[in-house]
Amino acid sequence: MKTLFEEVTLKNLKLRNRIVMAPMCMYSADLDGNANEWHYSHYETRSIGGAGLVIIEATAVESRGRISENDLGIWNDSHMDGLKTIVRKIKKHGAKAGIQLAHAGRKCVVKDESVIAASALHFDEADANYKLPEAMDLETIDEVVKAFGVGAERALKAGFDLIEIHGAHGYLINTFLSPLTNKRTDDYGYHNQYGTLFLRRIVEAVRNAWPSDKPLQIRVSASDYDAKGNTPEKIATALKTLSDLDIDAIDVSSGGVIPAGVRSYDGYQLKMAETVKGITGYKVIAGGRIKSVEMAEEVIKNERADFIFLGRQLLIDPYFPIKAAATLGVEIDYTPVQYKRWK
Repeated sequence: MKTLFEEVTLKNLKLRNRIVMAPMCMYSADLDGNANEWHYSHYETRSIGGAGLVIIEATAVESRGRISENDLGIWNDSHMDGLKTIVRKIKKHGAKAGIQLAHAGRKCVVKDESVIAASALHFDEADANYKLPEAMDLETIDEVVKAFGVGAERALKAGFDLIEIHGAHGYLINTFLSPLTNKRTDDYGYHNQYGTLFLRRIVEAVRNAWPSDKPLQIRVSASDYDAKGNTPEKIATALKTLSDLDIDAIDVSSGGVIPAGVRSYDGYQLKMAETVKGITGYKVIAGGRIKSVEMAEEVIKNERADFIFLGRQLLIDPYFPIKAAATLGVEIDYTPVQYKRWK
């Protein structure tokens, strides 16, 4: 029987448990996309707290790929020193380091940056922060695909153990994957393999730079919370068209494609992850307001998912993994010696 604290291997990556820190934007980089002391302390603390894998926030592969002007970047060699420092601080305490390669697309609110998407549709016309995007032509598509490949090269040089491609939350890739935002009539349209051609090319570009023995995963929004949008079944069917590619896991989230209200509750995305796992056969990472040790353990024990991700919970409680081990009566050898006095 699988448990939350069972060591697990993904390609060449051995993780000390099945707890993943989800990527969460810190909006704390400088205006050039460089990391600073906040990032170093923030990510190091979650490694000290016992997470098996720490995935750092959405890291833009282009300047126009930032969500905000304070997002981390990986589009320039000048970003490397900061990213290398983050990796070193995470690994120092036994966690593995992942990076989420991202492009904001039409949800970029950086002043003076161009905004692009699958189709020329506003994210939210009522909000002046969001510009009308330009539908990407073939040349722009090629530019972005190349940028993801170069981002993967830099991620490898920085020492990351895992890459996650951000295909969720209404950002650029997601605008191709949703019928609500992809109105194209060319090969990149939703009518052709559920709009997966753009993602396919990005996966191929990343894999060309990222060794085959290192894991690569994709984050998706499994529901658009709209009757005409994606459902877990639809996104799973889309992912199956990529089964010939070297993808190791799917990180299942939801929402963000349109300004739809989301009725969240503890564990609200777990069933979505189960559906994606059942249809595709991929390993999945599940989450969504997992707040209790008991819920986290139940998901793994009953094989509803292969890993659990914690987001906001790790913001308020970076030591949740260590506390979970204590609650479950599991002996672990990575509690910092300085903290063993709690026993």
